[in-house]
Amino acid sequence: MAAVGVSTGGAASDATPMDDKAKWVDLNKVVGRYGPLAGPDFQVEGALQRLHDFPVLVVGAGGLGCELLKDLALSGFCNIHVIDMDTIEYSNLNRQFLFRATDVKRPKATVAAEFINRRITGANVVPHVCMLQSKPASFYKQFKLVISGLDSIPARRWLNAMLCSLVERDSEGNVDPFTIIPLIDGGTEGFKGHARVILPYITACFECAIDAFPPQTKYPICTIASEPRLPEHCIEWASQIAWKSPDFPKPFPPGTKLDADDPQHISWVYEQALARATEKGISGVTLRLTLGVCKNIVPAIASTNAIISAACANEALKFATSCSQSLENYMMYNGGVGVYTYTFEYTKKENCLACGSKTALYTIPRTTKLAELIEQLRTDPRLQMQSPSLIIPGGGMLFMQSPEPLREATLPNLEKTLEQLLGATGNDDVSVSDPSLPSLNLRLSVQFSD
Repeated sequence: MAAVGVSTGGAASDATPMDDKAKWVDLNKVVGRYGPLAGPDFQVEGALQRLHDFPVLVVGAGGLGCELLKDLALSGFCNIHVIDMDTIEYSNLNRQFLFRATDVKRPKATVAAEFINRRITGANVVPHVCMLQSKPASFYKQFKLVISGLDSIPARRWLNAMLCSLVERDSEGNVDPFTIIPLIDGGTEGFKGHARVILPYITACFECAIDAFPPQTKYPICTIASEPRLPEHCIEWASQIAWKSPDFPKPFPPGTKLDADDPQHISWVYEQALARATEKGISGVTLRLTLGVCKNIVPAIASTNAIISAACANEALKFATSCSQSLENYMMYNGGVGVYTYTFEYTKKENCLACGSKTALYTIPRTTKLAELIEQLRTDPRLQMQSPSLIIPGGGMLFMQSPEPLREATLPNLEKTLEQLLGATGNDDVSVSDPSLPSLNLRLSVQFSD
């Protein structure tokens, strides 16, 4: 089956997908006839052409993204866009099979698109080398389906929030189904993975299950600076403090930003971290651990990527053609001990930040400082915010992360108590914004426990 529709090499063919119907004979057995699981919108007439024209956005061109592009193109999807800001590194080559050694330092999205277009006749993959956040809402509106192959929780939250923000309602407040852009989210970590289907405002969205993901490990800056206890503390000290300090000589121009993909940068961080660990009597600092801490590496196995990509591509095919019933709505895979899969339905959260009421109740002591509340917003499993800004609508700013003049003006509020800022009874209407949730604000109800 994998050989069907594959070019033998050379430049991309000008042939259209429908020029050679014989190569889609196996696919036509699925979408070219009715079956007991077909949905009510399933139509045999023109099914293949609609599939070829169906606009899909693949987010991420890494280990999972490479598999997705290959699976989608070989499943009849020809109108594909891919977005990724990263460049290819040597460490990618063992599992990101669309890349070669000669591609190192080139953009992943560009090389992946070139490979698919060259090898699969009729495929038209359009690359976008940029951050997700740099694209306007109009860019995402052009697609009928978005498939995520990201390994970053903040990026996936942002994408989910963007698709939720695109949903429109009629005059009676009902969701307009024609404005819903489904999101198929795939993720892997070692021998584990998942695939899920998200229909914004209809099913549970990514944000509804954010508390299922543990907050990313963060080390207190005071511990890193004065009382390190772990090898990770020493590495964070070297990368965050020593790197920025002029007191530590570096073979780089002043102001150089740490690049975790630069071997010389990582070697310098490793040497400084090792010296720090030796001074503090801490063992365990290695070059590999240094790279892992600096890049926040998620372990990846090629076969797990292939399994999860296949599940996502199957769901994309079912949604685009209605040839079978879609996943409801979460499939998890665990290949660590044997092979285990399980499917269940995540339920919507009424107070979800993306698709729910967007409210949260905090009952805390009145002597709590604003800085402590902000830290709770970062570490709360329900929220996991990155850099929250807080304002009282009609009542002024509590703290703004940016722009810099507003940050400087509100910085003194961090050391004030909530009673000083909100009054003796608290406040039911504190608006919280965060970079991980575009166009969305959390309504925070602060009540005092004493």
